[in-house]
Amino acid sequence: MIVRIRSKDGNFRFDVQPNDDISVLVGKILDTAVDADPASLTISNQPRGNETPVVTLTGRDLNSLGLSHGDLVFVSYKPRLAANLSLPSTSTATPSSEIQATGARPWEIVEEDTVDKYWRTKDGKISRGHTRLCKHGPNGMCDYCMPLEPYDTSYHTEHSIKHLSYHAYLRKLTPKNTTSSFVPPLSPLNYKVKIPCPTGSHPSWPAGICTACQASAITLQSQPFRMVDHLEIASTDIIDRFLQAWRKTGLQRFGWLIGRYEPYDEVPMGVKAVVEAIHEPPQEGELDGLSLGVPWEDEPSIRELAKLASTPLTIVGYVFTDLDPTPEDKTKNLYKRHPQSFYLSSLEAIFAATLQKSSPVPSRSSETGYFGSRLVTAILTGTKDGAIDISAYQVSEQAVAMVDADMIEASVEPGIVRVKDEDRSQDAARYVPDVFFRYKNEYGLEVKKTAKPSFPVEYLLVNVTHGFPTNKAPLFRSTKFRIENRPGLEDQSVEGVIKELAKLNAPDIMPGNGGDHSRKRALAEWISDWHLVAFLATTQLFSSEDTKALIQAASSPNLLNNLGGLDKLLQSDGWQTLMAFTKELGSASTSLPPGPSGGMDEDIPPEIFDQIRESEMASGGGGTSSRIRICQYCTVENTHGGTDCEVCGLPL
Repeated sequence: MIVRIRSKDGNFRFDVQPNDDISVLVGKILDTAVDADPASLTISNQPRGNETPVVTLTGRDLNSLGLSHGDLVFVSYKPRLAANLSLPSTSTATPSSEIQATGARPWEIVEEDTVDKYWRTKDGKISRGHTRLCKHGPNGMCDYCMPLEPYDTSYHTEHSIKHLSYHAYLRKLTPKNTTSSFVPPLSPLNYKVKIPCPTGSHPSWPAGICTACQASAITLQSQPFRMVDHLEIASTDIIDRFLQAWRKTGLQRFGWLIGRYEPYDEVPMGVKAVVEAIHEPPQEGELDGLSLGVPWEDEPSIRELAKLASTPLTIVGYVFTDLDPTPEDKTKNLYKRHPQSFYLSSLEAIFAATLQKSSPVPSRSSETGYFGSRLVTAILTGTKDGAIDISAYQVSEQAVAMVDADMIEASVEPGIVRVKDEDRSQDAARYVPDVFFRYKNEYGLEVKKTAKPSFPVEYLLVNVTHGFPTNKAPLFRSTKFRIENRPGLEDQSVEGVIKELAKLNAPDIMPGNGGDHSRKRALAEWISDWHLVAFLATTQLFSSEDTKALIQAASSPNLLNNLGGLDKLLQSDGWQTLMAFTKELGSASTSLPPGPSGGMDEDIPPEIFDQIRESEMASGGGGTSSRIRICQYCTVENTHGGTDCEVCGLPL
């Protein structure tokens, strides 16, 4: 039967059965309500009066309530004032009750990134010097030398800049004289059906649809702007260290780019992502791909750790390898990604869109307070001459909106995206509007063509330039510590940390200006390693305050010139505990005969292992539970407890 509902949200018709519980009807009503408090929901058979709270009708079916086919029910409710705005976890959410009280709107309360605050204080004008056409004095200005707007088309064409920077694009959209009634010029794309329909004249999708609630036809086009203009790797060592796993195994690798965003002056009002480290999550590499979980278990802790650096860091993107040596020469790699093939596969583009959707940029220029994403996709792949190079991309806002609306999917051919069919089933309702793309035919004429059933993936891509700094000054100066989540290839352990500290005579290094300056400098260089800091943060030996002291010392850009930056770390409880274990190693080692070169468990007595584990267990951590033995043939650490090496198979 059909029950008609009238509320402040409009008129609705719901298909229900007479023996349905009242909760079925309540669920349909709440789906059409805006932020309703279920406890305040009431129904009545008349516009005013006789309101009955639905909480008092629990367990009753619609027939027992006297409802029949075609009945009109009047609904009222109170908004859920205590609810928070649905804002991403990267920003501080403000209760909606506070917004209503102060009259604040989402774009007025959002906290923008540092690089956005910087560009909002600049006019972005492109300076030009005097030319031979100028007829005025040194203090004059004319049409030939006056500064250009940051979005000037001729300048971008002359300098081969394909996309406007985000802030240059904003300057183009935003009026010069804004007032308190300023309306944000940006609105995130949304290709989903509006539920409920704004007109309230029909049941919600998939039961009904009209021009007011359906998405308009989509014409794919090159995005005129980009959120990130340049990807800068702080040091070549970062990439080289990442590639070592592939070089040793031939299996593809994935890593998250840890870094920050800075102004980029090579393009007007540009933004660059500066990468300081690559953190590798748990993954299963294969010769032609890899598998990993997103989000991964340690993501929240890694994000929090990155924020504590001397210059706050975050995840600015991700990188993966797509390398395949040529059959003729194993030192060279296949040239897979090129104009006649593909740059980013349809599967990779959909993956990028999914991640960009989950990492929006806070923006005062968007009606929702968020717009776009600065997450960069980087690929290490073979070049035309067989070498290895980086390619960097983002996907467009159209790509993100299409993935969010479940409209597209990957195809067998990597350079082609498939448009899904419409689905009106209740379980997987999907509305797909008409999709078109433009291209130039063999006569040079622009032609509009339907994108169903497929279209080239290039229509979703935004190019990002990349490079290395001329004068490198990475925050993390060491790349010697073993990298996480490389089991069998590089295994991290507290025992390995203690052994290195013993070599550095770390227990003898004291705060202040006393002691061996060169020894303290060597310790400072060794500590300045992202992978070491990330590992020690998981051992439970360091408290949150001690971890903060550790990463701030490790990431201090001036540490080698001011070794006093180590003092807070050297005085911390976590460091003192680590030094106690290191001292015991030193005293125990002097009474033991020297072990084989590289042998870990031969020169660290088992009782020290036990003390480390007891300390970790007492502080709530699991610690390292297995003995580590290094194979004398392939030098790989073994923790499985067997008699043969888990990599080469030879006796340990």
